[in-house]
Amino acid sequence: MPLGPAFAPRDHSAPSLADRFRSTRALTLDLVAPLAAEDFVVQSMPEASPAKWHLAHTAWFFEQFVLVPHVPGYHAFDERFSYLFNSYYDSVGPRHRRPDRGLLTRPTIDEVLAFRAHIDESLGRWLARPRVAGAVDVEAIVELGIHHEQQHQELLLTDIKHLFSCNPVWPAYAQLPAAREESGAGAASLAFERFTDGIYEIGQPAPGSPEAAEFCFDNETPRHRVYLNAFALADRLVTNSEYLDFIRGRGYERPELWLSDGWATVQAQGWARPIYWSESLESEFTLGAERSLQPAAPVCHLSYYEAEAFARWAQMRLPSEAEWEVAARYQPVRGNLLRGDARGGERRTSLVANALHPRPAPAAAAHTHSLHQLFGDVWEWTSSPYSPYPGFEPLAGGLGEYNGKFMANQFVLRGGSCATPAAHIRATYRNFFYPQARWQFSGIRLAKGAAA
Repeated sequence: MPLGPAFAPRDHSAPSLADRFRSTRALTLDLVAPLAAEDFVVQSMPEASPAKWHLAHTAWFFEQFVLVPHVPGYHAFDERFSYLFNSYYDSVGPRHRRPDRGLLTRPTIDEVLAFRAHIDESLGRWLARPRVAGAVDVEAIVELGIHHEQQHQELLLTDIKHLFSCNPVWPAYAQLPAAREESGAGAASLAFERFTDGIYEIGQPAPGSPEAAEFCFDNETPRHRVYLNAFALADRLVTNSEYLDFIRGRGYERPELWLSDGWATVQAQGWARPIYWSESLESEFTLGAERSLQPAAPVCHLSYYEAEAFARWAQMRLPSEAEWEVAARYQPVRGNLLRGDARGGERRTSLVANALHPRPAPAAAAHTHSLHQLFGDVWEWTSSPYSPYPGFEPLAGGLGEYNGKFMANQFVLRGGSCATPAAHIRATYRNFFYPQARWQFSGIRLAKGAAA
């Protein structure tokens, strides 16, 4: 099945496909290791999924799109799983309702783990066989499956955080490092990097180009030209302290700051602060339980509506995704939660050693003239609706439902968060969520006209 230019063969001097498959699958199990049996089944809201469902769905993906159609003699582990763990692939067949995933007490977690082990063994054997004609296309689907699982690794963490926040005792998922407060960075006034007007190219370059990533999703293509007016982008993210000023300035009470749908959501949901902040505005819930609010840390878990209202209150705006990419394209991608080696491969790491929460900009950032915190702290809302690039063509078959069918009523976020695998982050990556979504690690970088 031809997958098109977005899924070109990877450089085989890098870790092998089999190695990347094994390490990614092992890392998912590391992420659920801190959970108790009771934590695997509960679904805290329709938008989130139970941990057990994530484990099963990522195994189902490899079975559905690789093993069943491409491995001779392979038989499904359990025919019922195709219905239970299909997410949104209508062309594949019917599926269990998303809001009811938390009702699936069976299959048990042991059965799901057995399913994963079966997939690992079956696909591991296939990856170890001699290369045969037509294997490149199938290997590209395996590569897609690896990146699909990396997406679910982040969702595992954000869904677990939301689940634990619904518990009045606010349990800890993991022991986090001590909060690091950077003196000077949070108090420093925003500085802005200016970019001239002109024609720029955005999106993933064609395979074979020196700038092309080893992998990208189809929605990052094709590369195309855009005209941008001169603009300026803030050198760092908006902080908790700055967002506190918005709250204390009655930001949640002033309808003139909000889009109409945003104001209606504020009224209907009773929003008065970020989702995980305490009523006192002195602490917030994290994956390490409750901790004092760090004034200089990036504000996170904001909806698009909140980000847009804050920008309006600050008499600025959110950047477009084209502006963000132009500004970020030559910036290095810093390591974050799941730190990769120099070749972009993953290695299993102790969760205790990772931040699992966005950190303040380094104090030195207050004295430099460059952009900071572009990658690996919070996903940054842009003003751009999620829509196809000019000339976009979805993949053929069921995989064509991966991205293209969602190009309506959502907004693009850029940059990656503290819960995003490092090898999953790149300047062209287009994340997308509905404007009311707040349970992801999402925050704000301000923009304005270059002359403002």
